[in-house]
Amino acid sequence: MDSKSKLLWRCRRGMKELDVLFTNFVESSYDDLPDHEKQAFAKLLDIEDPVILGFMLYGDKPEDPDVARIVEKIHTSV
Repeated sequence: MDSKSKLLWRCRRGMKELDVLFTNFVESSYDDLPDHEKQAFAKLLDIEDPVILGFMLYGDKPEDPDVARIVEKIHTSV
């Protein structure tokens, strides 16, 4: 598992909207996630920014059910 500082670095996406959303999620909710959801969040961070933007802002649905659940968790945490 990534250290928290490494994870926060990975949350820096180059798109302000994603930077703020992911950083806030990590700081407020990440520590309470079970390991499988932490792994799903890491998978989400491996996806290209334009695709993530679609998930986070435009309602696109990830094909991976684990990623879909973490996207929903992020949406409900903000």
